[in-house]
Amino acid sequence: MNRPFMQIAQTVVAVGSVLVAMIAVWYAVVVLFDLPKILLPTPVDVVQAGWEERDAILRGMWVTGLTAVVGLFTAFLVGGGLSVLFSQSALLRRALFPYVVFLQTVPIVAIAPLLVIWSGYTFRSAVIATVIICLFPIVNNCTTGLLAVRTDHDELFSLYGAGRLRRMLRLQIPGAVSQIILGLRISSGLAVIGAIIAEFFVSNGSVYEGLGALMTGWQGRSRTDALIAALFASALLGLVLFGAVQLLAATVLRRWAYTGIYKSS
Repeated sequence: MNRPFMQIAQTVVAVGSVLVAMIAVWYAVVVLFDLPKILLPTPVDVVQAGWEERDAILRGMWVTGLTAVVGLFTAFLVGGGLSVLFSQSALLRRALFPYVVFLQTVPIVAIAPLLVIWSGYTFRSAVIATVIICLFPIVNNCTTGLLAVRTDHDELFSLYGAGRLRRMLRLQIPGAVSQIILGLRISSGLAVIGAIIAEFFVSNGSVYEGLGALMTGWQGRSRTDALIAALFASALLGLVLFGAVQLLAATVLRRWAYTGIYKSS
């Protein structure tokens, strides 16, 4: 049996064991303290509620997942563009980077209500909120990667008279791939969080059907079992998105990160 398979099997067994232990403790707490269902339902109650509301939860996962993916992709385009500008101009970097940091420090729960006022109870508002929460890790890591050029490589390109565009495409971007992927990894975990938080504010009756809207509705009806089921669905959605980025990272890094001048150095 090969080593990678053994490592995967050990990881699955370890994660599964912890999950079983957590479910057992959860069930024991409910039974021993005789907790009412509205306060903390049993795992069986949560599974039953999730099955009964499976159509709504699956639809909510689709809406929230679409919001997270569109927001992450938009943040990557905007953040990548800003990073290119920052890597080419120290003045722009000093002038604009503090505002990117500012967006990161302002809680998204404070920005989301303003987005609803400006853009309405729409998919666009949720996407904008997701972009805001995903932007900083992408800009920070991409800029760091684009600026971290090895001196000998930089001198080699200068020796051959390479212009800004050629230097960017052949030197800076290939050298920054690992940092770019790192920024995407971090932001992929934040994307689902940002989408759901935005949906808490964007939801307006039956207009919006994301997981955040479902959670808000079930909280109002004291459906704790369905609320926890939606919580697990959101965690699963986050894992799927993170796994997709990990797969992309493995593919890109294997194909590009150590090609070109990095292959021979």
